[in-house]
Amino acid sequence: MALQTTRVEIPLSGGGTMGGYMARPEGDETLPGVIVYMEIFGINAHIRDITERIASEGYVAVAPDYFHRTGPGIELDYDDDGMAEGMTHLGQLDADQMISDAGDTIAFLRAQSGVKGESIGAMGFCIGGHMTFLTACETDVKASAAYYGGGIAAPQGPGGKESTVSRAGKASGKIVCYFGGLDTMIPEDQVTAVREALAAASSDHEVVVYPEADHGFNCDRRDSFNPDAAKDAWGRTVRFFGDNL
Repeated sequence: MALQTTRVEIPLSGGGTMGGYMARPEGDETLPGVIVYMEIFGINAHIRDITERIASEGYVAVAPDYFHRTGPGIELDYDDDGMAEGMTHLGQLDADQMISDAGDTIAFLRAQSGVKGESIGAMGFCIGGHMTFLTACETDVKASAAYYGGGIAAPQGPGGKESTVSRAGKASGKIVCYFGGLDTMIPEDQVTAVREALAAASSDHEVVVYPEADHGFNCDRRDSFNPDAAKDAWGRTVRFFGDNL
């Protein structure tokens, strides 16, 4: 499918803009929107590829640069240096600012003439998976697919704010969470805490664990790439968005 792709500047409610990357099928059809939240490595080639892949399924997709306060425009490699730099930006995130960025990205999508404003979803990876869960709980997105979201069940949320898992009862849309059984960054007790919080909230949700997959299993540029888990999760996500957006 032929796509239109472009770099965008997303207006922020507090002033200024946040960079982003947008993709949509060519033509003037009005389509649902999907936010694609990056890992700690920025809107790099992998995230642009994911944005284009979901756009090719029939969506207007945008990847916002929520590191715009501390490292605007960074694109990091999946090596020790990239990990170290990405972690410095991760450590400076604040949940209130993340929620504000999510709301501004949703508003940006709804302001596009070719987007069905009532049909917005979100997906993300690693800290982007955390951002997806936070967006599901604090905004009105209809469907959220969180891939190996780290720190969701931590005692405190980013910036020392309310824990993200404790917000589960606020979610109004549907949520699917994917985890790797070999992921030491998100141990089994944290996955259990996410599952139990969603169940207690009586939210419409699914938690999927791939026993042989590790953190980052969806990224074909990482050593932890697991093609079977990635294929299954992608198929589930496409069906999930198709059913709910």
